[in-house]
Amino acid sequence: MIDRRLAMLATAGALALPSLARPASAQAPAAPVAQAPGFYRFRVGGFTVTTVNDGFFARPLEGFVRNAPLSEVQAAAAASFLPTDRQVIPFTITFVSRGDTLAVFDAGNGVTPAGATNGRMIANMAAAGIDPARVTHVIHSHFHGDHVNGLLTAEGGRAFPNAAVLVPEPEWAWWTTEANQARTPEGQRPTFANVARRFAPYQGAVTPFRQGAEVIPGITSVAAPGHTPGHTVFRVADGDAQMMFLADLTNRPEIMMANPDWQIVFDFDGDAAAATRRRVLDMVATDRVRVTGYHFPFPANGFVARQANGFRFVPADWSPVV
Repeated sequence: MIDRRLAMLATAGALALPSLARPASAQAPAAPVAQAPGFYRFRVGGFTVTTVNDGFFARPLEGFVRNAPLSEVQAAAAASFLPTDRQVIPFTITFVSRGDTLAVFDAGNGVTPAGATNGRMIANMAAAGIDPARVTHVIHSHFHGDHVNGLLTAEGGRAFPNAAVLVPEPEWAWWTTEANQARTPEGQRPTFANVARRFAPYQGAVTPFRQGAEVIPGITSVAAPGHTPGHTVFRVADGDAQMMFLADLTNRPEIMMANPDWQIVFDFDGDAAAATRRRVLDMVATDRVRVTGYHFPFPANGFVARQANGFRFVPADWSPVV
């Protein structure tokens, strides 16, 4: 009796779902499905934080970490379900608003060629209702191209026409002094010319700040050198509520938090970057501070926990309301 009922169910299923009976080769390809807009919001006290997706970039995994065998890096990637032949690097921009203030940490990739996988920030800002003309402050962590190229429009003008541009004093001093080129890793020397070009339209609007200074009310800079000479992270605080924007303290957290002593190809001073990484990750893990990161998978916000000899990223719960 059971076999007869199963046969009847199977027959009924085949009649109800005829497409399932077709061979795989006969299946029509699925049409591409557009994803939802790439932004996410949460609150830190009286601040509203909005993370905005700027796409991604992929490069070979080989050569990405300078002081570990490729096999170990591949094992770390595989353990986190990441590709073992390439490193997929997301870009996530963090905006912070309160009252009339609308600040953004770094400026994104800006205008990119058609078909590029990055350069999505302006479109996703529009989806989030963020007008570049309303941005009051662009607060820079450092001057690598993916953080400053978005200062310009396609025509070469100000992408943030009404913003004050706040920059770490040691970062500004390094990349605006031509004599430093000889003391800079060869692969990073194009940064000098790029900085001159990207900041040129903002003459009179650029203000360097000292490490440890409160750059605007509620946002304090924290020195985090190594990735670049003046790399800086930022604490956002309103009373007891706080978060930290970690900028490029780590690249993909699944790999670099678990192995904080690894040094990547983009680090200016790998030893200093590794020491800074451990210091800051230990601080946010101890204080249980929410964090956002520039190269974290979107929506790029969560917490840091200790794990073995390193750390791990714990994504924050997604919430449908702000």
